[in-house]
Amino acid sequence: MAVSSVGIGSGLNVSDIISKMVSLQKQPLAGLQVKQQTIQTQISTYAQIKSLSSTLADANAKLTRDSGWNSMTINSSNSAVSMTVSGITSAATYDVSVTQLARSQTSVNAARAVDQKMGAAGTLSIQNTKTGVPVNVDYTSSDTLTTLAAKINEKASGMQALVMRDGAGNEQLMLRSKATGADAAFSVTDSGSAVGSFSIPANQGAQDAKITINGVTQASSTDNFDNVLPGLKITVNQVTVDQATNVDKPARVSVTADKTATKKNIQDFVDAFNALNDLLTKTTKGMRDESGKQTSSTDENDPSGLFQGDSATISLQSSLRSLLSGSASNATGDLKRLADIGIEYKDGTLSITKSEKLDKALDSPDALKSLFAAKSSSDGTGGGIAVSMKKFTDELLAYDGTLNSKTDSLELRKKSNLKDQDKINAGATTLEAKLTRQYSALDSQMSSISALSTYMQNQIAAWNKSS
Repeated sequence: MAVSSVGIGSGLNVSDIISKMVSLQKQPLAGLQVKQQTIQTQISTYAQIKSLSSTLADANAKLTRDSGWNSMTINSSNSAVSMTVSGITSAATYDVSVTQLARSQTSVNAARAVDQKMGAAGTLSIQNTKTGVPVNVDYTSSDTLTTLAAKINEKASGMQALVMRDGAGNEQLMLRSKATGADAAFSVTDSGSAVGSFSIPANQGAQDAKITINGVTQASSTDNFDNVLPGLKITVNQVTVDQATNVDKPARVSVTADKTATKKNIQDFVDAFNALNDLLTKTTKGMRDESGKQTSSTDENDPSGLFQGDSATISLQSSLRSLLSGSASNATGDLKRLADIGIEYKDGTLSITKSEKLDKALDSPDALKSLFAAKSSSDGTGGGIAVSMKKFTDELLAYDGTLNSKTDSLELRKKSNLKDQDKINAGATTLEAKLTRQYSALDSQMSSISALSTYMQNQIAAWNKSS
């Protein structure tokens, strides 16, 4: 509210007086604004804690699921055979011979003049050899091989028809099954004689892919063998028999545990734990004054000491650290603690201090997996390190878990703080309006008194002159 005109009558600097009194009324705002900034930083920091807890949960999940321990390295001595991991599998070596690749059937009719009309109506019957179900395609006397091919492609979804020309004025109708394998074989009959009989060119008959794995024969309608070996997909690219010498050169395929991937998953677990633990350590230490203002750093967004003395945050970190000292008593083998594989918690950091222990443990994948992924007992104890820690992080991240509860509490404090600021601002506005009214009334009275005083002085002066 403008108060610059007030004071003209009284001669007082009323604007300055009101401004100072309003400022005095707003003095508590400074402390509330500092607290509000601190609360906002606390909310942002808990968002970081939540994100880091999620990262740790993901790292734990890799060490608790079978898929996290199923990373394999596959090497083939012959490009004719390749394998990929499709599920849970074990380390092994396979000798694979490829005797034939999967193939579709191709049939062609006798050559005839380009665009020659049929000359008579008829029906072409294409019958799958296995199912015996025919697809009948009618043609008219005015059809050509080109128009007949279009009719076949429209009606016989499992076939591909095209016209092949030899450049010497002749053409043939080529029929090809879209699927491969012995079950894709078909026969063609013509009810008339306009199209003629069909034949199968050399090496164009439908056939399955055939391989032997360690001497055992397997067949597939495609060049992929998905369900022959557990957790492995086999793809064949060419036969392994040398066509010139007729000597078979089988592919030796070795499937071995990928120690590098396993080691990375363990390192990711260590890194994720340290990132969360470091932030919790930073937030519970450091210096702040009673209002929450940072005193150990000039950066107000520095989370140092944000939760110094905060029981929820201190308890969270304490619970997190206690999981490291636990023993996976349900684990099979001799690996029960992180120290058994060279991982130690020292000076506030989890680290691989003895890599030779971890390398040795990698040679015993089942025992190593059990250390992290062993199931807990009915009372919740004895589980693998990652199992116990995943349970902890899942509870943290739950809808009604510690992290959301703490964030909700901080949001309520933020709202309460803003309400307090609004009250002070509203009070200051009310005070300014009140003082302005009061000083306006005083100014009006002083103006009247001043006018009366001037009038009296003029009258007295006039009286003195007349006497």
